[in-house]
Amino acid sequence: MAPFAVERFTGTPGAFHATELLDDPVARVVVADATADALVLGSSQPLDVADEAACAVAGVELTKRRSGGGAVLVEVGAMCWFDVVVPVDDPRFAGVAGDVTGSMVWLGRHIAAALADLGVAGVAVHDEAMVCTPWSRLVCFAGVGGGEGLVDGAKLVGISQRRRRQGARFQCMVHTAWHPDRMLGLLRPPKPAATDLPAVATVPIDVATALPAAVAARLSA
Repeated sequence: MAPFAVERFTGTPGAFHATELLDDPVARVVVADATADALVLGSSQPLDVADEAACAVAGVELTKRRSGGGAVLVEVGAMCWFDVVVPVDDPRFAGVAGDVTGSMVWLGRHIAAALADLGVAGVAVHDEAMVCTPWSRLVCFAGVGGGEGLVDGAKLVGISQRRRRQGARFQCMVHTAWHPDRMLGLLRPPKPAATDLPAVATVPIDVATALPAAVAARLSA
């Protein structure tokens, strides 16, 4: 059985989201090296939740992803963003291939183990129903879904998922810096103040840099 490879994609967030990774259903971790900042909306969010004029003034791309959840601000150098591609017939995935929540928890546990390998202890993987807050439909990191990781109650690992018949594409993010005021400035009212949002945990840059390969190693074991 082939190990999970690590690949890199360099380009804008919009270009990465438009790339059909499942057209080549090979087990791999694809690191997104964003070349520009972007406000990324979830698949069910209307474009008018964003302030397009504010995005333009800030030089922030406005784009959408094909997986669910709320808005995410991609900032160059402020996060580790990687997608995990798992073919539907991969025996390591077979036990959870038909279970959306179960597959998220499966991946979340591998990410938590990889973080522990890198010295980030105590990551709790959420394995219950979605935890919603008043702003979780608007802001991705304001809620906690299955498989996502928390440190001392603060969300650290965000995961969304898109499925096709070829397999699953998990989109994963861990912050090295969290700038809620900047993100909220790109959204239209009604919106929260930064102090209304739950705490978000971060990791050092060296951990973020090493994380995709550590996740690939854990998934390959």
